[in-house]
Amino acid sequence: MSDRYEQLKLEHQLCFTIYATSREITKVYKPLLDELNVTYPQYLALLVLWEEEEVSVKQMGERLYLDSGTLTPMLKRMEQQGLLTRQRSLEDERVVTVRLTEEGKQLKDKACHIPDAVFSMSNQSPQQLSHLKQTLNDLLAALHTYNSAK
Repeated sequence: MSDRYEQLKLEHQLCFTIYATSREITKVYKPLLDELNVTYPQYLALLVLWEEEEVSVKQMGERLYLDSGTLTPMLKRMEQQGLLTRQRSLEDERVVTVRLTEEGKQLKDKACHIPDAVFSMSNQSPQQLSHLKQTLNDLLAALHTYNSAK
């Protein structure tokens, strides 16, 4: 293979490493989240709601980098599971507010062990993971800024 094509090798693709890592992380989370009867994206939505207690669908989408077309069906399923409620604003019917139910709030206690469990499976030090997270946050911010400017 010519040097010209060296950069096209799969092993040199940052996007692939991040993609494959994301898939492996999701596999690690799956049995832990099965105990809560939620999917990984639903867990992320719960994390937002455990912090905020009430958010608009738009705010949640911004926090999770998800559009409403992806988020709305997931939130609808979570509402059917009894984890949250969705309510249109009386002031502006375009705004839908999401709130946890008691059942959704109670899952927080059951989920407390998840971050430590995942950390223990990573075989990384807290410092390594903190540095990696900061680097990825910087990359995410830069790419999000680039994509938002388009």
